[in-house]
Amino acid sequence: MWTNLKQKIWQARGAWITAPSVAIFVILLRMVGLLQSWEWGVFDIYMRLRPLEVQDNRIAIVGIDEGDLRQIGRGYVPDGVYAEAIDKLKAMQPRAIGLDIYRDLRFDPGYERLVEVFESTPNLVGIQKVVGEKDLDTVGPPPALKDKPAQVGANDLIIDADNKVRRGLLYVPDPQGNEVYSFGFLLALHYLDAEGIRVQSLEGTKNWQLGKQVFSRFQSNDGGYVRADIGGYQILMNYRGPRKSFEMVSLTDVLEDRLPLEWGRDRLILIGAVGESSNDLFFTPYSSTLLSLPRRMAGVEVHANLTSQIISAAVDDRPLFRSWSEPWEWLWIFLWSCIGAAMALTLRSVGHLSQFLRNRIIETVLAGTVLLGSTFSAFLWGWWLPVVPPLLAVTGSAIFVTLYIARSAVEIRKTFGRYLSDSIVANLLESPSGLELGGQRRSLTIFTSDLRGFTALSERLPPEEVVKILNFYLGYMADVITHY
Repeated sequence: MWTNLKQKIWQARGAWITAPSVAIFVILLRMVGLLQSWEWGVFDIYMRLRPLEVQDNRIAIVGIDEGDLRQIGRGYVPDGVYAEAIDKLKAMQPRAIGLDIYRDLRFDPGYERLVEVFESTPNLVGIQKVVGEKDLDTVGPPPALKDKPAQVGANDLIIDADNKVRRGLLYVPDPQGNEVYSFGFLLALHYLDAEGIRVQSLEGTKNWQLGKQVFSRFQSNDGGYVRADIGGYQILMNYRGPRKSFEMVSLTDVLEDRLPLEWGRDRLILIGAVGESSNDLFFTPYSSTLLSLPRRMAGVEVHANLTSQIISAAVDDRPLFRSWSEPWEWLWIFLWSCIGAAMALTLRSVGHLSQFLRNRIIETVLAGTVLLGSTFSAFLWGWWLPVVPPLLAVTGSAIFVTLYIARSAVEIRKTFGRYLSDSIVANLLESPSGLELGGQRRSLTIFTSDLRGFTALSERLPPEEVVKILNFYLGYMADVITHY
């Protein structure tokens, strides 16, 4: 038993060193952030590969496009037009109306009328920009809603280093330290309030619960992120789909009464700019494709996705994105590093190096397929597991162990292959005592032969020619001995 165990340990000597070494190296690469952009890329690909979800009819968008601006005859929409549109939408009895437009145009002729609409519409939600330098980046709320925090949401978006929006905010602190609910979250609360669902703070944690769903705060190293900013209350965005995943009508459709009176009943209606001239467009995981140019999503659609995500999680139990703690992710990487090393240890006695390498490539591809398939399946259930680090680990371990075995095998076969059979050479490769000096006591059969006239022949020929003759002779004799 000890002999067999000793032999197995000897055979796996390369893996014992390679697997943990490669895993540690990959983890270090990940910790310094060199793999972060690749992980984001895999996240985006998985997002686009998911089956498209059904449209969330609880939310609709009134999009202001270039056609609306031409119809109005100005480069912007006057306050009076907004007031008229909101009055028409209010008559449809929606649960809430969200105006994703900055409004403080006191000089506009329709300003007073819009103020009246703000004051007379308790389920109207405006916006303000909270994050940034005062008077340079921030934008205050509409004056009529300045003292009504329940009707003003922060429309700040978190943009990653590659200019994509993958995280959403439930609230963001203002310069005074007050919690300002986000625009999307505030709209969701208006809808959920009618369902009898309210925010609950979980005792002993900083997390909130809506319905049966716990909204775990995003942490700095969640998913593929490395030391990300975790200001405010962030969650990973679980988009419904690409652009135009929600029902969208134009502002002109509302103003000219082209919509049925029941169109907006019990819905959340968001009003926002969707045209190119608005400069309110953002890249998302759905923006990049292999066969087309990246297309940006309107900010109002991003907010609609966040609102839908919150409502769907609280009402429909739609999964939120989660990830493992770092120790579990390290163990996951180490596991795949061990798998890669173990694969390289199989079929060590393959006769030809080309066949050996071909088998290694096939096994590595199969392991990568299993890894991608398992992580994508987990992604469908809301789990963002590391993909790039374990893929590097399994490939790296397989390559290093394969190179080690191949190098050792080439040297041994080069030395003994011309005299011994493949089975004996394989025993040398796999046995811990195969290359030890000192020998072993065995029962052997020895065949001794002589070449007639070899002494005289070797004296006349150069040493190189003598070696060629010997190799030629021994090659044939080894075949005969092996055969019998």
